[in-house]
Amino acid sequence: MDTDPPFHEIYKTLLDKTIQESKTKTATTDNELDIIEECELPLIDLSRLSLLDELEKEKCKEEIARASQEWGFFQVVNHGISREILENMRREQVKLFKQPFDKKSKEDKFLNFSSGTYRWGTPTATCLSQLSWSEAFHIPMTDISASDGFTTFSSTMEQFAITVANLAQKLAEILAEKLGCKSTFFKENCVPSTCYLRLNRYPTCPIPGQVLGLMSHTDSDFLTILHQDQVGGLQLVKDGKWIAVKPNPEALIINIGDLFQAWSNDVYKSVQHRVVTNPLVERFSTAYFFCPSYDTEIKSGCETSVYKKFSFKEYREQVQKDVQKLGRKVGLPRFLV
Repeated sequence: MDTDPPFHEIYKTLLDKTIQESKTKTATTDNELDIIEECELPLIDLSRLSLLDELEKEKCKEEIARASQEWGFFQVVNHGISREILENMRREQVKLFKQPFDKKSKEDKFLNFSSGTYRWGTPTATCLSQLSWSEAFHIPMTDISASDGFTTFSSTMEQFAITVANLAQKLAEILAEKLGCKSTFFKENCVPSTCYLRLNRYPTCPIPGQVLGLMSHTDSDFLTILHQDQVGGLQLVKDGKWIAVKPNPEALIINIGDLFQAWSNDVYKSVQHRVVTNPLVERFSTAYFFCPSYDTEIKSGCETSVYKKFSFKEYREQVQKDVQKLGRKVGLPRFLV
């Protein structure tokens, strides 16, 4: 049975139209902006945080804050998540996605996950630039221990999630400290029950120049921690241009989300990023999203705030409205003062 989602069947009209147009003219879309040469993100060795040398420890924290201000993305090594955990997670993830599509789409019976955990494509797409050629399991942390369908998978996910959650808390506290905010905000509001994992697979695509694996967006959380394979495909905007991120087998990628940008009053940057498709090789990644509870109020500690106060629930609802109406996320500009 076919493991891939039925992209060709469901999006036949959009695909046929694009293929026909490509025979008569060269398409010029956002997908085809010039890409600067492949680039390495700022690399930070977190083992320095455990040193007795206070100057070296402080220097590491400053690098984290600087990368969050200037790039919105950075990568970390010696992060505390063992190679064994990462390899086990990848192996179980591949095994999951290799299940037949019909079985994956019944994930509530298949893995005891909540209905709607398995997602693919872009239901609201009206043109190919809005279509994401990918499939994913969007798993709330509260669902992980309930996934009895794959016992090994469940325990592996739980092990991965616990270690990555600890890393997210540590990084968030460092970023808050560098803003002069030594608060318990993140420990109180970003608890395991509010965070989630997203397991991604990007199948091979017959028209990689026309369709993205994941359309351009910013993340609607505080922090995202990404473990990716070595295929490559992640791109981000830096200085008004798209940059292709060079994979590093030893590193995890960290990026700032919209909530941290608002909470920091625009000090830390949530930047546009996307995933391009590959005609020959499929790609896998696992993302951990560090989120607060829905009723958590997001506000800057500054007297002159760039954004109005809003709850995480209000933010998510506005994003969903915009995607339904416009086919894309608007995000933080909706909440400017």
